Amino acid sequence: MPKSNSRGSRFKFFTFCLFTHFCSVNFLTHQPKPLVTGIFKANNPSNNFGLLLYGLLLKLPLFLYPVIPPVQSSDALIYRAFVAWSQTVFVGAPIFYSVLAFIFLYIQAVSFNTVVNSQRMLQRPNYLTGMSYLLITSLFAEWFSLSAALMVNTALIWVWSTLCSLHNNTSAKSTIYNIGLVIGVATFFYYPAITFSFLFMVGLAITRPFQLKEWLIGLVGLATAFYFFGAWLFLSGQWSSYVTPQVVLSVPVFFETKWASAAIILVLINMLFGIIFIQSNMRRQIVQVRKSWQLVYLYLIVAALVPFLNGSNIFGSWILVAVPASLIAASALFYPDKRWFPLAIHWVMVTISVAVAYFVR
Repeated sequence: MPKSNSRGSRFKFFTFCLFTHFCSVNFLTHQPKPLVTGIFKANNPSNNFGLLLYGLLLKLPLFLYPVIPPVQSSDALIYRAFVAWSQTVFVGAPIFYSVLAFIFLYIQAVSFNTVVNSQRMLQRPNYLTGMSYLLITSLFAEWFSLSAALMVNTALIWVWSTLCSLHNNTSAKSTIYNIGLVIGVATFFYYPAITFSFLFMVGLAITRPFQLKEWLIGLVGLATAFYFFGAWLFLSGQWSSYVTPQVVLSVPVFFETKWASAAIILVLINMLFGIIFIQSNMRRQIVQVRKSWQLVYLYLIVAALVPFLNGSNIFGSWILVAVPASLIAASALFYPDKRWFPLAIHWVMVTISVAVAYFVR
């Protein structure tokens, strides 16, 4: 817990006022905007810069209180090697991990938002999905710190977006191979990422007619990473000493504080309203968009199963859920005609994120 002093109190107050001003005024046109959702609901390319400012304000505690990321039992070989290397290079500079974590979060928010717009998941392009991702990941301290699961989210966003576009892909076989390969490589950052091979196979069945050749190509791509890893173990003489990770069933950590439990309830309520709005507008969308929504729900289910299988018993493993949850939550901010609902949801989330960032330590 940071020491409470007058300077720290004034700084926190200034930060909150700055964030309030940004969320209440369109910083580009200087026209009053009562909702931050009113800014990001518009399809304005300059909102990419808006997301950067929004993310910096939300993630400011990440830079104020930098920490060295601990290695968890579910972290795989490449991530462990990276942490070991960085601790020798950036000795006494934990801010490096904060900067890297923010870069991952911002890139994921922008790239996922871009894919959502290109796939026409909502009625018109907007930046609410990226905003929701930055906001949801600010509700839990473990979600805006560097971790293997956070890094893997980048690859999984690409996997989901590529699956959504398979229906009109002219080079489907090479793309299917690449999807399998990316999931295989992601497993060497974060062991539970192998679970997303289920998303891969079921997603393949949803987006394309069954062809045994394509399924075999996907499995070959998935096995390629393990083949090269096995060859490296054999050539380096570590084959007999290597211990294969085991799948461990465990009860994950759902919350650690009352603020975390309140945040979980709020996100679930937001997602529930989002699903209602999505289903009510589903008949207006074309078949391929409906299939993409099926992949979103499947993504959510697979990500929610991961914490039960990794055995690490930490709340940070739930960050894999943040990607599909942010799109569903964005729907609850996009569709309502009443302005008070997005206003209430957004500011309650911001309040919880400020409490978690500054006072729950």
